Amino acid sequence: MANKVEHAKVISVSNALRHGDTFTRLSAVIMGTGNICRKQVVKGLLYLAVEILFIAFMVINGFGLLGGLTTLGTNEGGEVFNEAKQVYEYTAGDNSMLILLYGILAVFAIIAFVFAWRSSLKSAYQAQVLKEAGKPLPGFCEDVVSLFDQNLHKTLLTGPIICIFAFTILPLVFMAAIAFTNYDRNHQPPGKLFDWVGLANFGKLLDSSSGLGTAFWHVLGWTIVWAVFATFLNYILGMILAIVINRKETKWKAMWRFIFVLSIAIPQFVSLLVIRTMLQPEGSINVLLKQLGLIQKSLPFWTDVTWARITIIVVNLWVGVPYTMLQVTGILQNIPADLYEAARVDGANAVVQFFKITLPYMLFVTTPYLITQFIGNINNFNVIYLLTKGAPAALSYNNGTAGKTDLLVTWLYKLTMDFKDYNYAAVISIAVFVLSAVFSLAAYRKSGALKNEEGFQ
Repeated sequence: MANKVEHAKVISVSNALRHGDTFTRLSAVIMGTGNICRKQVVKGLLYLAVEILFIAFMVINGFGLLGGLTTLGTNEGGEVFNEAKQVYEYTAGDNSMLILLYGILAVFAIIAFVFAWRSSLKSAYQAQVLKEAGKPLPGFCEDVVSLFDQNLHKTLLTGPIICIFAFTILPLVFMAAIAFTNYDRNHQPPGKLFDWVGLANFGKLLDSSSGLGTAFWHVLGWTIVWAVFATFLNYILGMILAIVINRKETKWKAMWRFIFVLSIAIPQFVSLLVIRTMLQPEGSINVLLKQLGLIQKSLPFWTDVTWARITIIVVNLWVGVPYTMLQVTGILQNIPADLYEAARVDGANAVVQFFKITLPYMLFVTTPYLITQFIGNINNFNVIYLLTKGAPAALSYNNGTAGKTDLLVTWLYKLTMDFKDYNYAAVISIAVFVLSAVFSLAAYRKSGALKNEEGFQ
């Protein structure tokens, strides 16, 4: 019985509705009632003001905005002949994009109000519990002071949470909603309207017989191949470079590190644009090789598919290996020297020591780094776009919207900026998110960094 009573005193919405008195339950209808009746007037009036503002918003604009989500507009803009003036006049019509955005904002407003309603009900129930226990109820000034003391975390997190909702969650929801519409080059607001099409865009993307589906599966395949090579070649070569420089026999370690770190000091876009120019058919590399008599025709660094893809991977090694070298150098110096001493006593050579000590330790420590690098390479816009812009082109890839070296991220950039097919770009964005999330969760859950956290302690 005592446990039941204690459970009833837990401050929650269910307990407030189940065990609350008349004033507390009335707060579920008229926010702030429980606080006002228990002399927490300012807090209660604030809750009541929130409810009044929300009701006013819904009556004036909210229901209309939610209704707009069902149609995304009905009046299309165009030219209308004005008989009085004997001229054609342009009428703006509805803007489907703004209707969708404002409708989503209205949904967010409802969600925010639900949280405020829950807070009001819990606050009323807390005041009831304190009064029944004979304890003093905190006044408004005490509540404000608590926001800078025991509830300081709520004060500090309010701003970041609002920014996350405004600049991260809202754009993501808007983008996801676009994926279910026909917002493309032929339906551009405000002159044209777009409408809901359900899962039709996803069907086209997954249908390998359509131009969009053909492009998607080929680009997806190259994206995965690129991410694997760009991640693991950088990792392996960077680790080998760090091990070689870190050897006791290597002299001038600081100088070698400085030479390789120079590529990091130069802005990446500058390096990539210079390399792109050097590897053109009449660039400095081809000209030099011709003058030396090593080739007769220019090497097709950017015009042949195989050459272009290999060249991109090699250039990315030059750009990315120094980062891995720096990452690995610090970890190498933390591997206990006793392990190597014991291995040498047992007769293990350098190769055995690498595969039995260095590599397992490195993989254990750097698994989260490898996962983030892999996801980063799936979304590696700079290297691809600055070197090739997706070329060479392929007409079979959705009428040339994608090229043979395009990644999913560069392709969706082209679909939005060059071709105005926002619906397909949104679908591809969702596909990229799903691919990244599934790989990240699966890889990390299988890794020793999660399962055996104390393994190398």
